[in-house]
Amino acid sequence: MKSILVTAVCILAFVSCGQTQSNNLKIPVAEKKAPAADEAVATFGEGCFWHSEIVFQSLVGVRDAVSGYAGGHTTDPTYRSVSSGKTGHAECVQVYYDPSKISFETLVAAFFASQDPTTLNRQGNDVGTEYRSIAFYRNEKEKQVILAEIARLTAAKKYDDKIVTEVVPFKAFYPAEDYHQEYISNNPDNPYVQQVSIPEFLRFKKAFKGNFKQ
Repeated sequence: MKSILVTAVCILAFVSCGQTQSNNLKIPVAEKKAPAADEAVATFGEGCFWHSEIVFQSLVGVRDAVSGYAGGHTTDPTYRSVSSGKTGHAECVQVYYDPSKISFETLVAAFFASQDPTTLNRQGNDVGTEYRSIAFYRNEKEKQVILAEIARLTAAKKYDDKIVTEVVPFKAFYPAEDYHQEYISNNPDNPYVQQVSIPEFLRFKKAFKGNFKQ
C-alpha cells in the first residue's frame, strides 16, 4: 500500500518534493552502544514501521527500535508476503530499552499518542491488516498496563470512536529486510517520508509530554 501512496504523493506534491522537511530535523536513530545490563524489550504495531521506529528511538532510554513483523501465523515473513494480508502479521517495531530510564508505561503512552487507535486495520492512507494497531505483552503486568491506558483514554473521551487496538501475548518477532531499518534516516527525501512520516512524527513530538533525546 505504501508504494501506491508514494506514487500518489509524488503526483499531488511534486512541486514541494525537493524541499526537505527533515533538513532541520534530527532523525532519531539507534544508539551505537552496548545494551544495559537489565535491558528490556517491548513490541508494538501502529501502522507503518518507518514511523514507529523514529517515534520510539526519539525517547530517552530507548537504545533501538527494530522494524519487523509480528502477530501472524507464518514463520520468516517478508515485506511482500505481509503486504498480501495473508500472513496475519502486522508491521511492528521491537523496542530495546533501559527500564531505569524509561518505563513500560511511558512506552505504552507513546504508542497510543503516536497513532489513531480507533481506525481498524489502517493508519491514515495505509490500509490493510498489516497496518493494524496492536500491542504485545510478555507478562500479566504488561497486559494490565496496556489495558489501563486504554481505559484511561476511554474515560477521558480522547477519541470519538472506540479504541480497537489488539492486546495480545507476544509470541515471535521477525526483523524486516535490511533496507527497512533506519529507513527515514537513510531516505529523507522519499516522498512518503516527507509528506507522511515526518509530519506524523512532528505531531507526536508536539503532543507527547515525553523525555526526548536532544
